[in-house]
Amino acid sequence: MLSGVSSYGSSTESLAQSINEYLYENGRRYHTYFGVDKYVIPTDDTERDRLDINHEVLLHQLDGELHGAPMKNPKRILDVGTGTGIWAIDMAEKHPYAEVLGIDLSPTQPSWVPPNCRFEVDDADDDWVHASDSFDFIHLRNLNQGIQDWGHVMSEAYRCVKPGGYIELSEAGHAFFSDDNSMAPTSAPAIYSQKLHEGMCLLRRKPVQEVGELEKRLRDAGVVDIQAFTLKQVFGPWAKDLRMKKIGVLNWAQAETAFHAYGMAAFTRALGMTAGDADRLCRETDAATRDKNIHLYTKQYVCRRLGGGRGGWAEN
Repeated sequence: MLSGVSSYGSSTESLAQSINEYLYENGRRYHTYFGVDKYVIPTDDTERDRLDINHEVLLHQLDGELHGAPMKNPKRILDVGTGTGIWAIDMAEKHPYAEVLGIDLSPTQPSWVPPNCRFEVDDADDDWVHASDSFDFIHLRNLNQGIQDWGHVMSEAYRCVKPGGYIELSEAGHAFFSDDNSMAPTSAPAIYSQKLHEGMCLLRRKPVQEVGELEKRLRDAGVVDIQAFTLKQVFGPWAKDLRMKKIGVLNWAQAETAFHAYGMAAFTRALGMTAGDADRLCRETDAATRDKNIHLYTKQYVCRRLGGGRGGWAEN
């Protein structure tokens, strides 16, 4: 019996050590447990801080709501790629009688959470362990840099959502836009966008360029009744609308590390850029977003499956 306990303890300790092993590259810490190239964004404290700021940005974009699905009393909620766990924690507090589960490649979530919230280390690209028709709401946000097989992920999400339940996808676009043509095609943001797209494609993480791509992911999984829309993410307080000004200031805050977070691995691993050249492009892009004469924004794409049975779908 003692031998069995010792063996279990050793295997558990070994698993814990493996989960907490990381790759350190260009001053940042990257995930390795499910493979070095599985997740090409850092998983360090700096990135956790940025993700929490990005959560605030998305709250402002959705007028303070955590989602757009018109749920009343959900019982089970799944947050795929939960990151810092902030969305799952907020949902657990908003719905104290619901069970909220957040899964992620890395155990970077806090230990003190609401009693109805828990986290698991899991890879959404694998077969899901959850029973069919088991969740009222499945939430997937900004996962493009970590998912390799979207067809499989969406098929599993559709299998696991209850008839009448909701699936919501939200992905950040990487391209910069300027409605007043204040961004030159040879500027750092334009070059950054182009190279990031090239690098991510080589890493099998093709960036979303239009909301129709998210719609297709849902339709290919069998979803019929879909709502989709696109949101602006401005950089800086140049917008006239007060809400957009707040979003712009928050984006300034996360931009201090966001361009490095998204760009460094793609530029150095996939495109073969030197760390110095990659760092310079990231810094120049950040500086351009703070130029008062340049009015930049990116896009956040949101797509959701509306409630309805497998055969009887709700109307838009």
